[in-house]
Amino acid sequence: MYDVIIIGAGAAGMTSALYSARKQLKTLVISMDVGGQTAIPTNIENYPGFEGINGMELMMKFQSQAMKWGAKITTGKVGKVEKKGDKQFVVELVNGEKHECRAVILAFGKTPRMVGMPGEDKFMGKGVSTCVTCDAPFYKGKDVAVVGGGNSALGGALELGNIANKIYLIHRREEFRADELEVKRVKKLANVEFVLNSVPIEVKGNQFVESVVVENVNDKKQRELKVDGVFMEIGYKVESDFLKGFVDLNNHNEIITDKNCRTSLEGVFAAGDVSDVPFKQTVISAGEGSKAALSAHMYLEGARTTGRNIDWTH
Repeated sequence: MYDVIIIGAGAAGMTSALYSARKQLKTLVISMDVGGQTAIPTNIENYPGFEGINGMELMMKFQSQAMKWGAKITTGKVGKVEKKGDKQFVVELVNGEKHECRAVILAFGKTPRMVGMPGEDKFMGKGVSTCVTCDAPFYKGKDVAVVGGGNSALGGALELGNIANKIYLIHRREEFRADELEVKRVKKLANVEFVLNSVPIEVKGNQFVESVVVENVNDKKQRELKVDGVFMEIGYKVESDFLKGFVDLNNHNEIITDKNCRTSLEGVFAAGDVSDVPFKQTVISAGEGSKAALSAHMYLEGARTTGRNIDWTH
C-alpha cells in the first residue's frame, strides 16, 4: 500500500514525487518513460536557474532528486484507476499489474498527435519526428516535410528555413490556423513550398525515410515528395479516456482542477499539461506538481487546504 501513486514522470510528475517523498509519504511513480515533453528539446533557455540546459539532462536531475528522497519509479502504462473504500485506490496497468494507494496524482501530460498513416510508426526516430526544435539540426542541407497548419508547424518551418535545403509545408486546408505574422514570415522563405489542401497518406523508405506521399483532398490526386525527414506538428492530445466517469474532464479531455490541484473526486489530484491549467510550460508543470503533492499530503493528514495551512517548507 502506497500513500501516493503518481501517474506520469514529466516535470509535474517528478516534482510531485519529490515533494511527496520529502513529506515522508510512501511514493510510487508509474510512467512509460521519464521526462515527458520536457525531455525532448536539446536546449531549454526559459527554466529558472539555467541559462541553457538539455531537456533530458534537466529531467534526469528531477528524477535523481525525487529518488534521493525515496520515491520509487516503475515502468508501465496505466489502464484503469478505481476507488476502493475510504481513502483507498487501485491503479491497474494494462498488463494486469495492480498497485494500491491512499491518494492519486494524475500527471501524465499530453502526447503528440499523429496522422495514423502507414510508415508513421515504422520510421519514428528514423526520419519521422514530432519535434522540430529537437531534431532540426540533423537535417542540415536536406529536404524535409512539415505537416500542420498551426503555430507549431509554421514555427517549425521557420526554424528549418536556415537549416534544411527545402521544406514542404503540408496542410489540409488553404488557410492556416497560425498567427498571420508567422504565416507572412514563412511565405518570405525561398526554400519553402506550400502543399495545401493536401494530407500525407504514407511515409516510405528502407531503413530511413525516403519520401512521403500526399493526397489532394479535393481531386484525390497523389504526389510523392522525396524527403529525408517528416515532422508531425499537428498538436497534442490528452489520452484520458480511461478516466471518463472517474473524474470530470473538459471538452479537450483535460482534467478539471481547482486552484489546489484537486479533481472532482476526493483523494485524486492532477497537475501539469494533463490538467486544465493554462500555459503548458515546464516551469508551470513543476509548480503545479508541487501543489498537487502538498494538497495530497494535507488530504492524507486530514487537513483542509485553506489559507491557514500554507506550507512554507523549502
